Amino acid sequence: MRTTPPLAPAPPSAVDPDRPDLTPAARRVLDTASRLFYERGIHAVGVDLIAAEAGVTKKTLYDRFGSKEQIVVDYLLTRDARWRAFLAAHHDPAALTPVERVLAVFDASKEWSRGENAGKGCGMVKAHAEIGDPSHPAYAVITGQKQWTLDLFTRLAHDVAPDAARELGRSLTLLHEGALVTDGLDVFPDPFGRARRLAAFLLSAARDPR
Repeated sequence: MRTTPPLAPAPPSAVDPDRPDLTPAARRVLDTASRLFYERGIHAVGVDLIAAEAGVTKKTLYDRFGSKEQIVVDYLLTRDARWRAFLAAHHDPAALTPVERVLAVFDASKEWSRGENAGKGCGMVKAHAEIGDPSHPAYAVITGQKQWTLDLFTRLAHDVAPDAARELGRSLTLLHEGALVTDGLDVFPDPFGRARRLAAFLLSAARDPR
């Protein structure tokens, strides 16, 4: 049986979450913008507010990033890289069975949502609600992250049921993304737990389709 290699912590295009290339001022700008974008929305937050709360001038902000659009891109890339590193830390293929590797994604997302998301929903989904223009430089980051999620579940599903990996990967992605949105809207308690149980049922059925 094919074994799943360790999860890549970040895509080749993503930025290092620690960003050693950033000056202290640029780091404050990115950290401040990331907090404000997630809490208040991308369109609601302007460069004046970011610069003021970061304790830098607008000139410094533009010198470091060039535009607000680039700050948005770096915010999303950094957030994505942090999520992938967080997931990789919860996903040791050597210690888990193929089914457990799938379910570990739901467990990690639940923990992430209690900490990084603070129950306010997926940062990528929130950003997509504001950035619907494919020509925006951040659009590819958002859609790329969700494509990565689909690819991840499809790859993990292959180790459980190779012949059903494509459809199983899509179903698992729907459960995962639905849990993310439901959690952000606080529709009902523990959506990740429910999604995990449904995922376990699908995985069991896929392994024994009789």
